[in-house]
Amino acid sequence: MIQRVQTLYLTGVILLGAVLPFWVELWTDSEANVVFAKNEIAVSLAFYVSAVLAALAIFKYKDRKNQFVLNRFNMIVNLFLLGFFVYRSLNLSGETQVSEKGIGMLIPVFSIVLLVLANRAIKRDEDLVKSVDRLR
Repeated sequence: MIQRVQTLYLTGVILLGAVLPFWVELWTDSEANVVFAKNEIAVSLAFYVSAVLAALAIFKYKDRKNQFVLNRFNMIVNLFLLGFFVYRSLNLSGETQVSEKGIGMLIPVFSIVLLVLANRAIKRDEDLVKSVDRLR
């Protein structure tokens, strides 16, 4: 059903991936240019892929195993995004002028946490269904 707790977690991932990166700055470079996700095509695509995977996982509520796999794949996408941000932040800190990292670089971390919580809830539902099947 759609009214399960993992739907709330996955809705949070959708909001983190589709809305927040375009309002929150990712970093500020040495020329004081603020960089958002819309300025970087690859970053915005990765955020959109994460949001679409979370939306697909919400509507795969009848197939919990497939929902679990979609969430795992979404975690991998967010880990790649986090790796890109770590690489980018390490390159930014080596400049001669000071550059700032924005709070937007933590969005993949929050998404991964919500995806882990959603997978735990899916696993709990799957275990409940298996226990009921044993009683039949």
